[in-house]
Amino acid sequence: MKFGKVEHPDNIDFSLPDDHKDTARVLHTTAKGSLSTYVGCAKWNRQDLKGFYPRGTKDELEYYSRQFNSIELNATFYRIFPEDQFKKWYDKTPEGFKFFPKLVQNISHLKRLNEDVEPYVDAYLANVIHLKEKLGTIFLQMHGNFAPKNFDRVIRFIEKWPKEIRLAVEFRHTDWFNDVTVADELYSLLESNNISNIITDTAGRRDLLHMRLTNDEAFVRYVGANHKTDYTRLDDWAKRLSTWKDKGINHIHFFVHQNLEVESPLLSKYFIKELNDHLGIQLGLPNNHLSNDLKLF
Repeated sequence: MKFGKVEHPDNIDFSLPDDHKDTARVLHTTAKGSLSTYVGCAKWNRQDLKGFYPRGTKDELEYYSRQFNSIELNATFYRIFPEDQFKKWYDKTPEGFKFFPKLVQNISHLKRLNEDVEPYVDAYLANVIHLKEKLGTIFLQMHGNFAPKNFDRVIRFIEKWPKEIRLAVEFRHTDWFNDVTVADELYSLLESNNISNIITDTAGRRDLLHMRLTNDEAFVRYVGANHKTDYTRLDDWAKRLSTWKDKGINHIHFFVHQNLEVESPLLSKYFIKELNDHLGIQLGLPNNHLSNDLKLF
């Protein structure tokens, strides 16, 4: 992921801001359940994750899904896959694995949530539901030039979204967060419809690090800088998620991106270790060959 890339990451203040004032309230008022935690990469493609797969690996998804418990499925952004493809992905992955697919670009970038997106939404959902219990939260990523002037489209889309399917939304235009009135209206809309407010942690767009949860889910898209600070940033996230666990969060969905994706499995493995220590959980760790065959920095 090139979004938010900077030339000199050592000049960036990567410290996590304090929680938004309403995050504690949201966590306090949500129904408490057992903590569900999923950590993974954005892709399973061998070319992007060069060095991750042992020699002789015949099926990349099958191998990947036995190392991590989830994947942020970006492939679904580019086209609507047929139901048979989702069934194949379902069959290749073990029990407990989850996919977190991105909504197709026809909805977000081409039609830009206009009224005529409904056929695309219907077609997408009709196929993606064949992931069955392995379907995690679907996420909508809006274009960076999609501004609050189109707030009415957001309201219409959110209110029509089927409530039985979990959704998270990522906004990238700075006015969604810098304009306090707009931000409060957006947060209220998401909260009242049980939609997750995606937190994007990337070097060049610290304004997207809003730390405002709108339901019982932390959906975090983390973009490393291929720099030594990637480790300390992940340490900070493990500590913050630990405090959210204490406050009652139910779902943690954390996906590691890199400008050079080859390093994503290493960072994901490191983060899983940190979460296990800080949250007192026992997420499975990828095979040990990761630490021997891949090099970070």
